Amino acid sequence: MTSTPEQATDRGDVPSGPDGPEATRGVDVETLRQVSQRVLWLASAIVDAANRGRPNDTGVKVGGHQSSSASMVDIMVALWFHGLDHRDRVSVKPHASPVLHAVNHLLGDLDASYLPTLRERGGLQAYPSRSKDPDTVDFSTGSVGIGATATLWAAMAHRYVRSQFPGSTPEAGRFISLLGDAELDEGAIWEAVADPQVASLGELLWVVDLNRQSLDRVVPDIQIQRLAAMFEAAGWQVVTLKWGRRIGELFARPGGEALRRRMESMPNEEYQRLLRADSSELAARVLGDQGDQGDPALRDLLAAVPAAELSAAVRDLGGHDLGLLVDTFAAVDDHRPTVVFAYTVKGRGLPTEGHPNNHSVLLNATQMQALAEASGTSLDDPWVGFAPDSPAGRLAARRAADLARPPVSEVGRLSVPAELGHEHRKPVSTQAALGRLLADLVRDAPETAARVVTCSPDVASSTNLGGWINKTGVWSVAERRDWFADDAERLLRWSESQSGQHIELGIAEVNTVGLLGELGATWSRWGERLIPIGTFYDPFVGRALEPWSFGLYAGGQSILVGTPSGVTLAPEGGAHQSVSTPSIGLEQPGCVAWEPAFAHDLEWCVLRAMDQVGRPDGTSAYLRLSTRPVDPALARVPEDPEGRERRRRQAVAGGYRITDHDPATEQVTLVGVGAVMPEVLAAATRLGERGIVAGVVCLTSPDLVWRSFQQRGDREGGTGSGVLDLLLPPGHPAPLVTVLDGHPHTLAFLAGARGDRMRCLGVSQFGQSTSLPDAYALHGIDVTSIASAALDLLGR
Repeated sequence: MTSTPEQATDRGDVPSGPDGPEATRGVDVETLRQVSQRVLWLASAIVDAANRGRPNDTGVKVGGHQSSSASMVDIMVALWFHGLDHRDRVSVKPHASPVLHAVNHLLGDLDASYLPTLRERGGLQAYPSRSKDPDTVDFSTGSVGIGATATLWAAMAHRYVRSQFPGSTPEAGRFISLLGDAELDEGAIWEAVADPQVASLGELLWVVDLNRQSLDRVVPDIQIQRLAAMFEAAGWQVVTLKWGRRIGELFARPGGEALRRRMESMPNEEYQRLLRADSSELAARVLGDQGDQGDPALRDLLAAVPAAELSAAVRDLGGHDLGLLVDTFAAVDDHRPTVVFAYTVKGRGLPTEGHPNNHSVLLNATQMQALAEASGTSLDDPWVGFAPDSPAGRLAARRAADLARPPVSEVGRLSVPAELGHEHRKPVSTQAALGRLLADLVRDAPETAARVVTCSPDVASSTNLGGWINKTGVWSVAERRDWFADDAERLLRWSESQSGQHIELGIAEVNTVGLLGELGATWSRWGERLIPIGTFYDPFVGRALEPWSFGLYAGGQSILVGTPSGVTLAPEGGAHQSVSTPSIGLEQPGCVAWEPAFAHDLEWCVLRAMDQVGRPDGTSAYLRLSTRPVDPALARVPEDPEGRERRRRQAVAGGYRITDHDPATEQVTLVGVGAVMPEVLAAATRLGERGIVAGVVCLTSPDLVWRSFQQRGDREGGTGSGVLDLLLPPGHPAPLVTVLDGHPHTLAFLAGARGDRMRCLGVSQFGQSTSLPDAYALHGIDVTSIASAALDLLGR
C-alpha cells in the first residue's frame, strides 16, 4: 500500500516532531476537538428533535442515524474546518446528512430554525439533496453507491467543459466522496473505479468510513487488503489509517508489538465487543483466551496502562485522529485518484458506540442530557453556536470565509432551432435520422452543436453516431495517438483528444448515465450549458434507470436515447426486445418521453428536447427509437408552410391526426406510436375498404398526451386540455384501438378521455428471434390484428 512519511498507516507508524505526535503543522488540534464534540452534539440533536421533539400521531417513525453520523464527525471536521477550500466539492454519505447540516450551521450556512426540521415538509431532507436542502449540498446522495461515484463523473464533466470553454469555466479543486464501507458492496462503485480514464483524475479523493458495521450486523470480514488491491490495480493511491497516534505510542513501548498483533488479529466482532466492555475488563479482554499464559511483555504493558488510558487507546482509530486526518488530506498525491480507508467506530462518542444493532437506535432523554453536558451545551438551548471570541468561534468564522463561493454565473442564452429545414423523402429509421440530425447540426446550427456532447457504452457506431463522431471527434482525459489515421479504408475516424465531443465509456451503462447526470449539471455547477445525449440499446435502459433517475433528482438534465427498441428488433430475440420502457418513460419525473415514428417528427422532437436541457427551468428527455425504415410520406405532412408549422407544433405537443376527415364521421379511431405506424395506417385502409371510417392518430409522446389528460382537472378559465382535445375531440366519441411496440397498458389512460370503449394492443410477453412480420403477428400488432380489434369493438 502507498502512504506518505507523515501518515500513520496500517503499519501504525507514528509521525514524530518536536512537540510530539499531537503537533500537526500549525493546526490547533484541541480546538478541532471542541468543534468535533459540538458537531457530534448537533448531529445527534437534529435527529433527536425530529423524533422525540416533534408531535407524531401517524404511527410511522421519523428515523435518522445518530450512530452512522457519529463515525463521520472527525473526518468531516478535519475537512470543513481545515482541509477544504471553496473550489472543492464533496459528496457526503447518506446517513451522515445530520453531520453536514451541523457543520453548515456552525459555518453560518444554515439557520438554526432548520435544525429541528429533519424529514419534515420544507425542512432538511432525509439524505443530502442538492435541489431540496436549504444549505450547501454539493451532491445528492441516498441511493447507495451512486452518490459516491458522482464525484468521479463530476470531475470528468468539469474537465470536459473546461476543455471546451476554457475562458469561461471556473477552476475546480478536489472532488471528494465520503462513503461508508458497506457501499463498497455496490457494483456501481467498481464499475466506475475500473474505467480506464479515471486513473488520470488526480483531483479525486475518496474517504471510506470503515466502521465495519452495516445495517444488520457487524461485518465479519472487511478484507481490507483485497479492497485496497482492487483500487491499486485501477491506478489509485491507497492510504489506510488504521490506528491513531495515541495507541501508536503504546505500540512503541515494550510489549507494543504484541499488542499490535493482538489488536490486528482480533475479529471485527470481538473488537466491537471490546468497545462495549467496562474499562476494568479491557486488559483481560485484550489478553483474550490465553490470559496469564499469553505473552509476558503484553501482560506487563497492559498492567502498566491505567484502565481509562487503555479504554481511550483501543478506540484510537485513524479515522478519529484529527491531527492525522488533517495531515493525510494535505499530503495525498494529486497526480492520480486517492482512496483513504479510515478506520472508525460506529456511534463514536455515543452510548450506542460499537453496539451491533445501533444503526437506527435513538438516544433516550437521559442519554441526550448526558451528551449535552459532555458537549458543553444543553437540551434547553441545543442549537447555540460558539462564542465569537472563542478559539472555536474564530476558527468557524475564518473557515466560513475560506469556503465562501462566488456565485455561479448565469447560463448564457442559446437559440436552438425548431427545425433544420431538410426534406425527408426517403424511408429512413428514426435511429438513422438521429445520426443525420446530429451530423447536420454541426453545419446548420454550430452554436447548438458546440453544446452537444454524446456518450455511449460501446454502441456509438451501432446507434448511428458515426457521422457526428467523424465531424467532432472523441473526447479523452488525455490526448491519444490515432494509429489508424492513415488507414484509407476506415469509415469511423476514432480520434481521441481533449477537443472531441463524444465520450465512450465501454460496456458500462451505469457509468454512462452517471456521466450524463454530471454533464447535465454543468449549467448549475459551472455556469456552462451542455446538451448531453446518451445512446443505449433500449433493452438495457432498465439496467441504467436507477442511476439516471437519481441523476435527474440531483439536478442533472440529459437526453437518453434507447435504440433500437421493442420486438421491431425481431431477429435479436426476446433478450433484446424491450417491453416496459414506454411505461418507464411516461412515469419518470423530470423527464419528457418521446417515441416519434417519422424522420421529420424525430427532428422536431429532438430539437425541442435539446432546447429544454441545461437551463434552470429545463427538463430531461427519453427517446425510444427504432432501426425500422419508415416512409415519411405516410405522415402526410402538409406542403404549405403554415400547415407544416402547425403539424410541427402538434408533434412537439405530443401527437397529431394523420387522417383529415371530419371526426364526427369517424366510426373508430386507431392510435399508434412509433415504428408500428405503417401497420396502423394499413389497418385504417383495410377498414375503409369495408366501408368503415377509421381515424388515425399518431402520438409522438404518450407522456405529453397523458399530461394533457391530467390538465382536464386543472383547467382555469376554460383553457381546455391542450393536445388531447385535438387528438380525441370531446364531442365526437368513437371506439379506440391503441397500438405500440411496448406494453399495451401505456396508452390505457386514453379510455378516460371521452369514456370510449377500447382495445389496447402491444407486447406483454417475451419475444423470440423471428422476422419482423412474424414478430408483429406473434404479439398481435400486425395489420390483421389491428383491423380485427376494431371490428370487434364495432360488433362486426
